[in-house]
Amino acid sequence: PRRLRKVHCVTAPDAPPRRPALLVVDDEPPVLRAVQRDLREHFGAEYRVVAADSGAAAEEVMRGLLRRGESVALVLADQRMPGMSGVDLLERARDLHPRAKRALLTAYADTDAAIAAINRAGIDYYLQKPWHPPEERLYPTLDDLLDDWQADAAYDDPLARIVGHRFS
Repeated sequence: PRRLRKVHCVTAPDAPPRRPALLVVDDEPPVLRAVQRDLREHFGAEYRVVAADSGAAAEEVMRGLLRRGESVALVLADQRMPGMSGVDLLERARDLHPRAKRALLTAYADTDAAIAAINRAGIDYYLQKPWHPPEERLYPTLDDLLDDWQADAAYDDPLARIVGHRFS
């Protein structure tokens, strides 16, 4: 007779937590691969880099992460995409994952899009392509945004408790 082994569920209390997601959205495959590569090189140890090639695909990814109770730390979206602009996507990101940082990436010096993104989608930053070298034009900005996200996320930890006088 064959014996069955006990399999532990990945959602067990002692399971390691999933790394927060960095969602990158661009409809141009070479650009999407380049951004993914740069983000994985710099942030891969602490975050999962997730990619989508359209606004609709990104929205589905965000909904799936939300259903599984997983965190999104950053949504970095290209402005000019067919079907859904980056501003529209970042508005939806704000609704689905309100604590996620939002940044718009564009190759165009489109100040109207930047203003709309700031006003409508509440974006945190506006980046222009090309971002090379990433050590100067990409990583410092995203480091700051993710540091802010981590500081905000610490307040969401149900096990965290602030101890001390409220005016100290």
